[in-house]
Amino acid sequence: MKFSNPLIAVADLDRSKAFYKEVLGLSVILDFGANVTLEGGLSLQTLDTWQDFLGTDQITFFSRSSELYFVEEEFDRFLETLSRFDIRYVHPLKEHRWGQRVVRFYDPDGHIIEVGESLAAVCRRFLAQGLTPEEIALRMDVPLAHVMELLAQ
Repeated sequence: MKFSNPLIAVADLDRSKAFYKEVLGLSVILDFGANVTLEGGLSLQTLDTWQDFLGTDQITFFSRSSELYFVEEEFDRFLETLSRFDIRYVHPLKEHRWGQRVVRFYDPDGHIIEVGESLAAVCRRFLAQGLTPEEIALRMDVPLAHVMELLAQ
């Protein structure tokens, strides 16, 4: 068994393709009409075909039961880009206890998108603030060896 990729149903495929391209920089790599695959493997399926596949019209958007998670090396640059769009936020920028900064928002159909600062970028940020690798490991609650791997990236 091999996991292939996530697929989400969308009400307006063109609107969703534009959102994922403009906000997250993902281009369409495969287009099958009612289904497209974006860079990174995310697939978008038209709502009507999804309903047909499942044999129901009981599809719930804004369920808040899952999210699509993205990692960004240039997190501050991404936040600047994001500010140019009319985005409905789940929450504004926050920093988790281990130091990773994240933002969560909705796509046009209410799927939660999380964009997090890469852990390597977190380590570099802490190093620039004067923390030693040992202090970074304590701050992030990860093994020192992992911090060293992240800093070597």
